[in-house]
Amino acid sequence: MKTVLTIIVDNTPSLGIPGEWGLAIQVEFNGKKILVDAGASSLFLKNMEALGIDVREIDHGVLSHAHYDHANGIPAFFESNAKAKFYIREGSAADCYHKKFIFRKYIGIPRNMLRDYPDRIEMVSGDYKFMEDAYLIPHKTPGLDAIGRRESMFRKTALGWVPDDFSHEQSLVLDTDKGLVIINCCSHGGAANIIKEVKETFPDKHVYGIIGGFHLFNKSNEEIHAMANKIRETGIEYVCTGHCTKEHAFKILKKELGDRLESMKVGKTIEF
Repeated sequence: MKTVLTIIVDNTPSLGIPGEWGLAIQVEFNGKKILVDAGASSLFLKNMEALGIDVREIDHGVLSHAHYDHANGIPAFFESNAKAKFYIREGSAADCYHKKFIFRKYIGIPRNMLRDYPDRIEMVSGDYKFMEDAYLIPHKTPGLDAIGRRESMFRKTALGWVPDDFSHEQSLVLDTDKGLVIINCCSHGGAANIIKEVKETFPDKHVYGIIGGFHLFNKSNEEIHAMANKIRETGIEYVCTGHCTKEHAFKILKKELGDRLESMKVGKTIEF
């Protein structure tokens, strides 16, 4: 059965449909419709309507990680869709901040979302199969709190501030006709690390593609080239990126990855 992805929200507008700093992707897979993230606002609803997609028909929701630009639209989704649960990584909470100088800015999920919609949220742990051939895979790479510190991202705990280890981030992995396809909307833990994690989780499967933002907008040219090399070394055949990758990093990735790389934009469809 064909797998079809439609970019609902991305930074790059297209077809006269606006974008925003955020991401939302509809996935049609094995007869079901999955919404991966819901952008930074209710814009995804207007964009779905413009693209001829009925939000009421979404069967499942997946939150890739607990940041506002992926989660702020979820309350609007619950008000518009009466049936779908959102699958969220266990341990996610309204506790994510970005530090700049001495200031900390809240960048997490809507503060009361977990309290207000307990019957619509499924907290998952470990390698989680939520439908046939569709899995939610957590990070398994040690030491990711070093990336959190590098990114000035912290979580507020009862014991004080700790660097984010992105334990709230997960990959949606689909077993398609072409092989495993990974969707990880910001890849804070590192795109190459994520590909490696999925390969190790499914050693008997072929990993075909990865789709999502790579959080390269604030990286040096050297860091971007290094990431491109690491992605190429995984042997992955298809890469589609946007959102927090941004244009400068995309140009460098394109030089390194060539035809296997495509860019996201609102309304883009991807078929496997």
